[in-house]
Amino acid sequence: MATLVTFHAHPDDECIACGGVMRAAADAGHRVVLVVATGGEHGEIVADVLAPGQTLAQRRHEETLESARILGVARTEFLGYVDSGMVGTETNTAPGAFAAADVEEAAGKLAVILRDEAADVVTVYDDHGGYGHPDHVQVHHVGMRAAEIAGTPRVFQSTMNRDEMRRLMAAAAQAGLMGDGDGPDEADLHSMGTPESDLTTRVDVTPWIAAKRDAMRAHSSQIAGDSFFLALPDEAFASAFGTEWFLRPGAPAGGPFETDLFSDEPSRSEGRVPSAS
Repeated sequence: MATLVTFHAHPDDECIACGGVMRAAADAGHRVVLVVATGGEHGEIVADVLAPGQTLAQRRHEETLESARILGVARTEFLGYVDSGMVGTETNTAPGAFAAADVEEAAGKLAVILRDEAADVVTVYDDHGGYGHPDHVQVHHVGMRAAEIAGTPRVFQSTMNRDEMRRLMAAAAQAGLMGDGDGPDEADLHSMGTPESDLTTRVDVTPWIAAKRDAMRAHSSQIAGDSFFLALPDEAFASAFGTEWFLRPGAPAGGPFETDLFSDEPSRSEGRVPSAS
């Protein structure tokens, strides 16, 4: 059995980015640990979901614990930083904001968990945080440094396949599944994710797509039940979320892609999921 630590910026990031590999790893007998940097205090809240007197941070904490349960997480930790908000806002530099945190200090907190767990694998984000959110970029810097401090042997940078997103959006539009304003436009796509030629790792998580979708539903303060993604037919949802992409520093890029986060010599046969060791 190995240990996977997966590090994320806000509640709900975990299920969208890595929900499949988390559930797959748990089902294969690995220990899965979730670490969340912030409370998600500045998320765009779905109307009328908070209970009287409940703060958004409290609600998102509860939602994260439920998502973690669905995904087979053995331990969930919050580093205690404040959501920095979207790029260019005053909250980026507010007291306690994760984006403004000292990287060495934050990395030290995460490294304690990595060492305590004797982590075999850690996931972070790519160097632009997938789409440029200040907290996501900070996850990259803090996570990479923490792995260096702790000596974690395998580090994967979660990202999106920019070229696959274009292909999926074109197919969805052709099938009549996308209306005006659904999904990112071409200008946004150009700054989202990573070109396929730079990717190293592709994990097919379609066997765990139901758990991933249920974990997304658990974050009901952020993802409305009638939102575009959750309203997709099962087949279209699996196409959009059934593959999770990563960069592993030092691994060959552009394919054939690694498909196993745990093996020292990852299988390159398509469709393999993380295997117990």
